[in-house]
Amino acid sequence: MSQTAVTPKNIVLIGFMGSGKSTVGRELHQRLGYPLIDTDRSIEESTGKKITEIFKEEGEAVFRDLETSKLVEIEKQADKRQIVSTGGGVVIRPENRSLLRKIGYVVWLQVPEDVVYERTSRNQERPLLNHMDARERISKLLAEREPWYRETAHLKIDTAGLDFKEIATGILESARYHFTHSE
Repeated sequence: MSQTAVTPKNIVLIGFMGSGKSTVGRELHQRLGYPLIDTDRSIEESTGKKITEIFKEEGEAVFRDLETSKLVEIEKQADKRQIVSTGGGVVIRPENRSLLRKIGYVVWLQVPEDVVYERTSRNQERPLLNHMDARERISKLLAEREPWYRETAHLKIDTAGLDFKEIATGILESARYHFTHSE
Protein backbone atom coordinates (compact mmCIF):
# COMPACT_ATOMS: atom_id res chain seq x y z
CA MET A 1 0.00 0.00 0.00
CA SER A 2 1.43 3.38 -0.92
CA GLN A 3 1.70 6.07 1.73
CA THR A 4 -0.82 8.32 -0.03
CA ALA A 5 -3.45 5.55 0.13
CA VAL A 6 -3.41 5.37 3.92
CA THR A 7 -6.87 6.17 5.26
CA PRO A 8 -7.10 8.42 8.31
CA LYS A 9 -8.15 6.87 11.59
CA ASN A 10 -10.25 8.92 14.06
CA ILE A 11 -10.69 12.57 13.21
CA VAL A 12 -11.80 14.82 16.08
CA LEU A 13 -13.31 18.26 15.44
CA ILE A 14 -13.04 20.99 18.06
CA GLY A 15 -13.87 24.67 17.94
CA PHE A 16 -16.21 27.31 19.24
CA MET A 17 -19.97 27.01 18.85
CA GLY A 18 -21.01 27.94 15.34
CA SER A 19 -17.64 26.98 13.84
CA GLY A 20 -19.18 24.29 11.64
CA LYS A 21 -18.09 21.15 13.48
CA SER A 22 -21.37 19.31 12.92
CA THR A 23 -21.56 20.25 9.24
CA VAL A 24 -17.90 19.41 8.56
CA GLY A 25 -18.37 16.18 10.52
CA ARG A 26 -21.26 15.18 8.26
CA GLU A 27 -19.18 16.00 5.17
CA LEU A 28 -16.28 13.85 6.44
CA HIS A 29 -18.74 11.06 7.31
CA GLN A 30 -20.12 11.14 3.75
CA ARG A 31 -16.67 11.06 2.18
CA LEU A 32 -15.10 8.39 4.41
CA GLY A 33 -18.11 6.37 5.49
CA TYR A 34 -16.83 6.45 9.08
CA PRO A 35 -19.45 6.63 11.83
CA LEU A 36 -20.07 10.17 13.04
CA ILE A 37 -20.26 10.75 16.78
CA ASP A 38 -21.59 14.15 17.76
CA THR A 39 -20.84 14.28 21.49
CA ASP A 40 -23.62 16.77 22.24
CA ARG A 41 -26.24 14.68 20.38
CA SER A 42 -24.93 11.53 22.01
CA ILE A 43 -25.30 13.10 25.48
CA GLU A 44 -28.83 14.20 24.61
CA GLU A 45 -29.71 10.68 23.48
CA SER A 46 -28.26 9.01 26.57
CA THR A 47 -29.89 11.42 29.04
CA GLY A 48 -33.15 11.99 27.18
CA LYS A 49 -32.64 15.74 27.70
CA LYS A 50 -31.59 18.64 25.50
CA ILE A 51 -28.28 20.30 26.37
CA THR A 52 -30.21 23.44 27.32
CA GLU A 53 -32.29 21.42 29.81
CA ILE A 54 -29.19 19.86 31.37
CA PHE A 55 -27.61 23.31 31.81
CA LYS A 56 -30.82 24.77 33.25
CA GLU A 57 -31.82 21.89 35.53
CA GLU A 58 -28.48 20.43 36.59
CA GLY A 59 -25.88 23.06 35.76
CA GLU A 60 -22.82 23.31 33.56
CA ALA A 61 -20.66 21.14 35.84
CA VAL A 62 -23.00 18.16 35.38
CA PHE A 63 -22.96 18.66 31.62
CA ARG A 64 -19.14 18.82 31.63
CA ASP A 65 -19.06 15.56 33.63
CA LEU A 66 -21.26 13.93 31.00
CA GLU A 67 -18.98 15.29 28.29
CA THR A 68 -15.88 13.83 29.94
CA SER A 69 -17.63 10.47 30.39
CA LYS A 70 -18.54 10.48 26.69
CA LEU A 71 -14.89 11.12 25.73
CA VAL A 72 -13.73 8.26 27.99
CA GLU A 73 -16.25 5.99 26.26
CA ILE A 74 -15.01 7.09 22.81
CA GLU A 75 -11.37 6.69 23.85
CA LYS A 76 -12.05 3.06 24.76
CA GLN A 77 -13.09 2.55 21.11
CA ALA A 78 -10.11 4.47 19.73
CA ASP A 79 -9.16 1.59 17.46
CA LYS A 80 -12.29 2.24 15.40
CA ARG A 81 -12.29 4.69 12.53
CA GLN A 82 -14.74 7.45 13.35
CA ILE A 83 -15.42 11.14 13.08
CA VAL A 84 -15.97 12.86 16.43
CA SER A 85 -17.64 16.27 16.55
CA THR A 86 -17.43 17.88 19.99
CA GLY A 87 -19.16 20.67 21.85
CA GLY A 88 -17.48 24.07 21.89
CA GLY A 89 -16.52 23.92 25.57
CA VAL A 90 -15.04 20.43 25.57
CA VAL A 91 -11.51 21.89 25.89
CA ILE A 92 -12.23 23.60 29.21
CA ARG A 93 -11.13 20.58 31.24
CA PRO A 94 -7.47 19.52 31.06
CA GLU A 95 -8.44 15.82 31.13
CA ASN A 96 -10.63 16.38 28.07
CA ARG A 97 -7.77 17.99 26.17
CA SER A 98 -5.64 14.93 26.89
CA LEU A 99 -8.44 12.52 25.95
CA LEU A 100 -9.12 14.31 22.67
CA ARG A 101 -5.50 13.86 21.56
CA LYS A 102 -5.61 10.16 22.53
CA ILE A 103 -8.81 9.66 20.53
CA GLY A 104 -7.38 10.84 17.24
CA TYR A 105 -6.25 13.61 14.95
CA VAL A 106 -7.64 16.82 16.45
CA VAL A 107 -8.69 19.61 14.10
CA TRP A 108 -9.58 23.06 15.44
CA LEU A 109 -12.09 24.86 13.26
CA GLN A 110 -11.28 28.47 14.05
CA VAL A 111 -13.91 31.02 13.18
CA PRO A 112 -13.93 34.83 13.51
CA GLU A 113 -16.03 36.36 16.29
CA ASP A 114 -18.38 38.12 13.87
CA VAL A 115 -19.16 34.85 12.10
CA VAL A 116 -19.87 33.13 15.43
CA TYR A 117 -22.27 35.90 16.36
CA GLU A 118 -24.00 35.76 12.98
CA ARG A 119 -24.41 31.96 13.13
CA THR A 120 -25.51 31.74 16.77
CA SER A 121 -27.45 34.93 17.50
CA ARG A 122 -30.83 33.53 16.51
CA ASN A 123 -30.33 30.11 18.10
CA GLN A 124 -31.96 29.61 21.50
CA GLU A 125 -30.24 26.21 21.89
CA ARG A 126 -26.95 27.83 22.99
CA PRO A 127 -27.16 27.94 26.80
CA LEU A 128 -23.94 29.89 27.27
CA LEU A 129 -25.18 32.67 24.99
CA ASN A 130 -28.55 33.24 26.61
CA HIS A 131 -27.34 36.55 28.04
CA MET A 132 -28.17 40.19 27.47
CA ASP A 133 -25.01 40.84 25.49
CA ALA A 134 -24.28 37.69 23.49
CA ARG A 135 -21.56 39.40 21.43
CA GLU A 136 -19.61 40.33 24.58
CA ARG A 137 -20.06 36.78 25.91
CA ILE A 138 -18.76 35.32 22.63
CA SER A 139 -15.71 37.57 22.78
CA LYS A 140 -14.97 36.60 26.39
CA LEU A 141 -15.42 32.85 25.80
CA LEU A 142 -13.35 32.87 22.60
CA ALA A 143 -10.48 34.64 24.38
CA GLU A 144 -10.69 32.22 27.29
CA ARG A 145 -10.80 29.06 25.18
CA GLU A 146 -8.38 29.93 22.38
CA PRO A 147 -5.25 28.77 24.26
CA TRP A 148 -6.95 25.45 25.03
CA TYR A 149 -7.98 24.91 21.42
CA ARG A 150 -4.42 25.71 20.35
CA GLU A 151 -2.94 23.32 22.95
CA THR A 152 -5.25 20.47 21.92
CA ALA A 153 -5.25 20.67 18.13
CA HIS A 154 -2.90 18.95 15.75
CA LEU A 155 -4.22 21.26 13.02
CA LYS A 156 -5.91 24.65 13.04
CA ILE A 157 -8.05 25.64 10.08
CA ASP A 158 -9.16 29.24 9.74
CA THR A 159 -12.57 28.65 8.21
CA ALA A 160 -13.19 32.25 7.10
CA GLY A 161 -13.94 32.29 3.40
CA LEU A 162 -13.93 28.50 3.01
CA ASP A 163 -16.93 26.31 2.31
CA PHE A 164 -17.44 23.05 4.17
CA LYS A 165 -16.27 20.91 1.25
CA GLU A 166 -12.96 22.83 1.10
CA ILE A 167 -12.53 22.47 4.85
CA ALA A 168 -13.19 18.71 4.67
CA THR A 169 -10.67 18.34 1.82
CA GLY A 170 -8.00 20.15 3.85
CA ILE A 171 -8.70 18.00 6.90
CA LEU A 172 -8.47 14.77 4.91
CA GLU A 173 -5.18 15.74 3.28
CA SER A 174 -3.67 16.75 6.62
CA ALA A 175 -5.03 13.70 8.45
CA ARG A 176 -3.62 11.32 5.85
CA TYR A 177 -0.21 12.92 6.24
CA HIS A 178 -0.47 12.83 10.04
CA PHE A 179 -1.44 9.18 10.23
CA THR A 180 1.10 8.16 7.61
CA HIS A 181 3.94 9.78 9.53
CA SER A 182 2.89 8.93 13.09
CA GLU A 183 2.80 5.16 12.75
